[in-house]
Amino acid sequence: MQVKVFQFDLPLRHTFTISHESRTVQPTMIIRLRDEQGFEGYGEATVTTYYGVSMAGMLAAVERVRPWLETYAFTEPENFYAELEQRLPDDSFVRCALDMAANDLWARRHGKPLYEMWGLDPAEAPTTSFTIGMAPLPEMVAKLQEKPWPLYKVKLGTDHDLEIMQTLRSHTDAIFRVDANTGWTAQQTIEYAHELKQLGVEFIEQPQKADAWADHRKALAESVLPIIADESCHVEADVARCANHFDGINIKLVKCGGLTPARRMIKEARTLGLKVMMGCMTESSVGISAIAHIAPLLDYVDMDGALLLAKDPAKGVVIDDQAKLHYADLPGTGVVLKSEW
Repeated sequence: MQVKVFQFDLPLRHTFTISHESRTVQPTMIIRLRDEQGFEGYGEATVTTYYGVSMAGMLAAVERVRPWLETYAFTEPENFYAELEQRLPDDSFVRCALDMAANDLWARRHGKPLYEMWGLDPAEAPTTSFTIGMAPLPEMVAKLQEKPWPLYKVKLGTDHDLEIMQTLRSHTDAIFRVDANTGWTAQQTIEYAHELKQLGVEFIEQPQKADAWADHRKALAESVLPIIADESCHVEADVARCANHFDGINIKLVKCGGLTPARRMIKEARTLGLKVMMGCMTESSVGISAIAHIAPLLDYVDMDGALLLAKDPAKGVVIDDQAKLHYADLPGTGVVLKSEW
């Protein structure tokens, strides 16, 4: 297979702030795999300083496996991923981009959308939330008013989180979800949950530190709202441990290594009675379109990354102003890179 790497600095519509960083530009790497018949597949992974992921590191990893990729006789994603995992065991972000591209390529070879290859119905995909990042309260209100939406995820972790939610509630009837980004104690979670439930919050995402398992267990037992794991659930091995500490898990493709392991995580979570959410990074339509194709397997999805961009280098699945998904009438994930970037 031929391998081509594209680097983009994705400009954001607004400064995006969570508990550990702020940014106005999101660097991302898009990979294209092309087979001997001319079929292509696209995948993506973002630079993420919080996880120690740099563009230089990702590019170096691609070069390490390039000789193997260029001689690999690709047949189907599972076999490809099994070998890829052995060659890049410690680089889930690059594995994700390559696995995403491999799944896209596989479906394009068959002339079918990726969801159809998996036997899924896109009509069963849940509505995506739209994220309101941390900012001075008037700015958060302005972002909410700028983007009327049926479902918001609000980033919290300040010393006035309840005030934020009370104020936002006065401006919309939309459903809320909150992401505390490890910023609360177990006791805060339990106490806040009562008020948040009254304010129309559906669930709380990762309120405590990733490894605070006793706190997770306490919050699970005493919170009146469901608790969804994020930082506590990165890879397949984490799913079983989360079963007795959370009501559900949030899967990030770059953290688990791609669509192939994500599908296994979803299957295991279902056997353990866990709800399943999939989140995104601030990605282009390459990564977001991949999430959209697996979305019919999910209870909740947060795939608004491309909506947060001022400029997107790709086209694919479109999310309209009513939060409805429109899948491209193309095989694979339907992704096309724009020539005008």
